[in-house]
Amino acid sequence: MNILRLKRATLFCFGFAFFLFPGQSYYLTMPVEANTPIASVVNINLPPPALYPVNTTNISPPALSAYSAIVLDYDSRVVMYGKNEKVWLLPASTVKIMTALVSLEHYQDLEEVITVRNASDAGQDMKLVAGERIRVKDLLYGLLVSSANDAASILAQNFPGGEESFVKAMNQKAFQLNLLDTYFANPTGLDSSEKGEILPDYSYTTAYDLARLTAWALKNPIFSQIINTPEITVTDVDGRITHRLFTINELLGRVEGLKGVKTGWTEDAGQCFVSFTQRNNHSIITVILDSQDRFGETKKLIDWAFTNHEWQDLTPSI
Repeated sequence: MNILRLKRATLFCFGFAFFLFPGQSYYLTMPVEANTPIASVVNINLPPPALYPVNTTNISPPALSAYSAIVLDYDSRVVMYGKNEKVWLLPASTVKIMTALVSLEHYQDLEEVITVRNASDAGQDMKLVAGERIRVKDLLYGLLVSSANDAASILAQNFPGGEESFVKAMNQKAFQLNLLDTYFANPTGLDSSEKGEILPDYSYTTAYDLARLTAWALKNPIFSQIINTPEITVTDVDGRITHRLFTINELLGRVEGLKGVKTGWTEDAGQCFVSFTQRNNHSIITVILDSQDRFGETKKLIDWAFTNHEWQDLTPSI
């Protein structure tokens, strides 16, 4: 019995030593070389840093009669000036910026022909005739050049689901663009009936939201082209009905670098105007709401912005 115990103890000690001190093997002696990591050069073409407008003269903006106004730098989205820019106000026909945007996204073929039905003559219009067949492109010119309410209504009526669905799409787009202080009740911007009674449902927005909406709309080359049109003559597809369209924007062609955008007026909204101006490779958007002199005050804001600001690289050095 003692001999058996001795053998077991000897075997245990041998096995323990084997695991502690393994012999030579391939895995123990496998050669490992320390290689230098392979580094590759990657060229990253980063866009140039945004330039930010800096008021280098410390001259204050001009006094305005407008209840709300904003000057927005187009590239950096910096608010260069704001006055009640986030207060809800009636937008009048500046609503048609969104009307145009939804139309451009839906009507992919601008040569598509629409038949005019239920032509409305409420307020500003292009004198569309019931039964007239006209291209989408020409309705967009009527909408943005002469601010035609009948053009807005026809574009909305021919949207899938009609005008109600069109207005829903306007509000969905506003939500998508994070315009949380904006609501659209119709595609025209009208806030009162033909009798002058305030409508039970009407649109509202802010100067800040309008500026941001305009910045988005300007990405569309068709929109940018149409808003810069002082006058144009369009016809129905048969060439029998003619519509001469003239811009309401009195500053187009008179203020250096101004590319238009959209006017608006109702008795309750007052004078409204959204503009886009480019000078010396810099661009600004101005919005004037409820003003007594929308064009004069817009010109003052534009001149103040470009005269007193320099665009500088404010990227911190490393």
